[in-house]
Amino acid sequence: MSISQKAPGAAEESPNTPWTLDAVRAAGVDGLAQMLGDVGFILEELAKEPGDLFETRATARSHLAHLLVSEQVIRGAQDALEAHTVVALAEVTRREQAGAARNAAAHEDAAVPSSSVLDKHADGIARRDLSLIARCSPSAAGSSLASARRLVLSMPNMVTALATRKIPAQVAYAVAGATSVRDESQRHEVDEILAQRLPRLDGAGVRQWQAEVATAIMELDPEGAVVRHRRARRRRGVTLTPRENGMANIYAQLPAIDARLLHKRVSLEAERRRAEGADDGHGALMADALVDTVLGREGAMEAVELDLGVIITDRALFRPDSGDAAQIEGYGPVPPEAVRAQLRSATALPKDSEQDPFGADGPATRAVIRRLYTHPTTGELVAVESRGRAFPPAMAKFLTWRDTSCRGPFCNAQTRQHDHIIPFARGGPTSVENGQDACAHCNQKELDTLSVERIDDPGHPGHRVAWTGHAGITRVTGPTPLVRPPRSAAPDTTTTTESAATKAGTPERASPGDAPPGEISPGHAAA
Repeated sequence: MSISQKAPGAAEESPNTPWTLDAVRAAGVDGLAQMLGDVGFILEELAKEPGDLFETRATARSHLAHLLVSEQVIRGAQDALEAHTVVALAEVTRREQAGAARNAAAHEDAAVPSSSVLDKHADGIARRDLSLIARCSPSAAGSSLASARRLVLSMPNMVTALATRKIPAQVAYAVAGATSVRDESQRHEVDEILAQRLPRLDGAGVRQWQAEVATAIMELDPEGAVVRHRRARRRRGVTLTPRENGMANIYAQLPAIDARLLHKRVSLEAERRRAEGADDGHGALMADALVDTVLGREGAMEAVELDLGVIITDRALFRPDSGDAAQIEGYGPVPPEAVRAQLRSATALPKDSEQDPFGADGPATRAVIRRLYTHPTTGELVAVESRGRAFPPAMAKFLTWRDTSCRGPFCNAQTRQHDHIIPFARGGPTSVENGQDACAHCNQKELDTLSVERIDDPGHPGHRVAWTGHAGITRVTGPTPLVRPPRSAAPDTTTTTESAATKAGTPERASPGDAPPGEISPGHAAA
């Protein structure tokens, strides 16, 4: 957690506490439970009957901010302790069930059920106990148990980040869930990768963390990513879920690029209807546009050509097993296999011009491949060949491709606007350096933050923006790297990659991470 020097917030031991770290450890689980019970009783009574504790007339704002930070300290530590407790409960249950099975079989090994059967039964018991204690469904309890086990057994860096408030529980469990397709050793590698990227993810929301996990998995197992994508494509479908008050949800499982195009089309149609005077909200108008078009009603959307940013390295375009993820504007990372077919169909001339899906205007409307440039150490987009002023289309598109989603701390919203970091009214230039993508809410940052400013940190280069609230808490956000810098502990794979590219018949070229400091690495195609 990034906290400015003016703000309170670090966990610290009170000199008057009756508990010490050594005393609690020596007392074991029962001692920890007693301490938490004592603290829990006091907090529970205060919550029910706070008295004049929250009387605001004589309370300074800074004191309430300090209290709020201290509550977050407790929450982070409690979340990490709970993960350890849940895993320990499950392990003890397994041990007890195995012992009971051996006793029932009179210690005859042949009569003892297999360990997998015993473990499944024990986990069911632990899941039910967790469900009853935490007041959640058995399904949710089972998911929590599985994620906690991954965290505690395979992802120590994420547990430490959870305990020290660098990530919330929602992020920790989302990361653990996203690594369910990996085995323990691979999950540990993902944990190491995420630990190195932790400083850059200070203000990242759940969506960006999930994207980081997906990218790390693609780096470690590019061939597996291709297989998983092809398997996922076969699960395309549409389902209906009844909701309350006469409403329902329609859920469509689609390839990412098709889903993003569909979402963008109905969003643009909603903006058009609002401009013509429609009173309903943006989401409601998107739903209306989708229904009108699918059911052939009056007001159905007409076919149009949409401009969607798909960014992919030339390496991944020709060699999908290179480990470089592709990026879809407004969506995030996908395996290169997910976009290569669309890019080929969009850019290749058909053998028969009369069968061109773009018709007579095919040559003019066909997707244009544009060269972009990335920073040599961060992998972020830093330049584009086209130039402009006042966020012209080329610059606005560049911001969207670079940022991929709203740059507000922990905001998972789609980008809707291009924002001046230093407001234009205060002399801020209209430039890539002073620009960022934002949702409508975060674009009103001047109303609810103390300051938002670009920062230069030699230890963490790139386009980084510090958001400081009125409580003195600062969070730093950065764009999603399109190419991840090499891991510090990882061996240099440049030679292997280049040799493979040469054997494949593609031009030999250095990876973005190989450029000398201060230079810019070309080699990324955007359709």
